[in-house]
Amino acid sequence: MPKMLHTGQVIIDLVMAVDELPQIGGDVLAQSAAFEAGGGFNVMAAAARNGLPVVYLGRHGTGRFGDLARQAMHAEGIHIGIAEPAQRDTGLCVALTDASAERSFISYIGAEGEVSVADLNSVAAEDGDYAYVSGYSLLHAGKGQALVDWTLALPASVNVVFDPGPLVDSPDTPLMQALLPRIDVWTSNGVEALRFTGAADIAQALDRLVEYLPGNVLMVVRDGPQGCWIQQRGERRHVPGFAVQAVDSNGAGDAHAGVFVAGLAQGLPAFEAARRANAAAALAVTRWGPATAPGTAEVDALIHKTFSA
Repeated sequence: MPKMLHTGQVIIDLVMAVDELPQIGGDVLAQSAAFEAGGGFNVMAAAARNGLPVVYLGRHGTGRFGDLARQAMHAEGIHIGIAEPAQRDTGLCVALTDASAERSFISYIGAEGEVSVADLNSVAAEDGDYAYVSGYSLLHAGKGQALVDWTLALPASVNVVFDPGPLVDSPDTPLMQALLPRIDVWTSNGVEALRFTGAADIAQALDRLVEYLPGNVLMVVRDGPQGCWIQQRGERRHVPGFAVQAVDSNGAGDAHAGVFVAGLAQGLPAFEAARRANAAAALAVTRWGPATAPGTAEVDALIHKTFSA
């Protein structure tokens, strides 16, 4: 079976729930606080819980946060491809979720912000594998170029999945220009797609993405509770979402991406993979915390409940 080679960043989230964010210079009391593995861990956990073998091909640190990251990955059955920890600790993200279920982040990059081509070659990429590339990685001076070089050297039989994230806002940087022709699967939320393309709506964003990406690329753009849009070779389809009561949107997009790739790797058509991803994201927002993706049985149950009613 194919595997996911996740080249992004596992960091530790300090997750806090607040009624509202403080004003500048102000203070608020949080209802809860906890340290959780986050960042790329969320995508990997979602994929692993839905039957896809996963390898983490990012750096991990020496210290309390690196220990937490490794413990979380081991608990999910995620293989750590780069065996030797770096000489600095894993980074930290403060994740604040307010009463509207929206979240705000402040991140500090640690050991995960560096990688070499030799590191990335620690585990062989095989036919049918999915190499997951995060836009965050392109912003790190100690990682971006090595990651793009490694990605471009992959065999054509390895599927490259690109997730731009919230900070990659243009196709015009040298690293992005180099990577664009190699992308097989694009996964983002609507805001990210609009920012990247300068479009006014998702339909226009999909039209513009076609101009930048290879002709056979599979695009999935999430549209919140409405579900997502998929497009490949000129065929565009809306995949409806699932009605739930959201309490925390943190990690929902990651759950969607991980379950979508797991579905593709298991041979599902794009529409079915997207429907499962929508169900996973819907379940994820009903729970507090970053890595709240459900497993296969829960996804199956929600789909069966919805479509057998």
